Amino acid sequence: MAKASAATLPVKVVGVVNVTPDSFSDGGRHLEPAAALAHARRLIAEGADRLDIGGESTRPGAQPVSEGEEIARVVPLIRSLRAESAIRISVDTMKPAVARQAVAAGATMWNDVTALRQAPESLATAAQLGCDVVLMHMQGEPQTMQAEPHYDDVVAEVADFLAERAAVAMAAGVARERIWLDPGVGFGKHMIGHNLPLLAGLERIVGLGFPVLLGVSRKSFIGALDGGGRDADQRLGGSIAGALWGAAAGVAAVRVHDVRETVQALRVWEAIAQAGGRR
Repeated sequence: MAKASAATLPVKVVGVVNVTPDSFSDGGRHLEPAAALAHARRLIAEGADRLDIGGESTRPGAQPVSEGEEIARVVPLIRSLRAESAIRISVDTMKPAVARQAVAAGATMWNDVTALRQAPESLATAAQLGCDVVLMHMQGEPQTMQAEPHYDDVVAEVADFLAERAAVAMAAGVARERIWLDPGVGFGKHMIGHNLPLLAGLERIVGLGFPVLLGVSRKSFIGALDGGGRDADQRLGGSIAGALWGAAAGVAAVRVHDVRETVQALRVWEAIAQAGGRR
């Protein structure tokens, strides 16, 4: 049997590069430019289809950083990567000015946890840039989002929000084929009471007709299900389970910290499905 390649995977694998001192999982590890570039190269070698580069933490309670600081963290890295690789690069930012600088440096996607609501010019900027845009659901903001999240029907409310934001983006001039959706697991949701029903209802989000980016890697709900108190880097098994669940539900991409292990799991999952004639 021929060895499977990354091209046969059922979903794209997006490697996370946090150029921050305080991200929930790996804050500070890749803050220095050389460390960030080495980490990005490693994720590419491990099979990442694209990289998601962020210079501002969005973990619960995270404090914002200045526009200038965020640009200084992410733009040189994007420029360095683009000089040596054709890999697709996403910039994880809420700020239109950062997105502009990142795309000018070579980024091909704007991943916005506020779904283009952070600034008055966000929608117009996305339309002008013409890059892919990820619209994510988040109840509240990073500083307060986990205080008292409430939903009557989390799946319906997240789906309605994402459909509405996609419509608003298209009305502002963002091409439909450029829009991605992210249900925002862990963003303004209770660890168990909201995240699990949302994951169980992923097919409804996929059914909106846009590619879906799913981020469950190392999220706190995995530690809660595993007895609580575990460090973020001890959640690999749960992260892979989430990625496989997303693949089965039809998401287009999974955003992960552990690229090699996720690629391996997806290859095996796909090979078994093909052997059984299910794909």
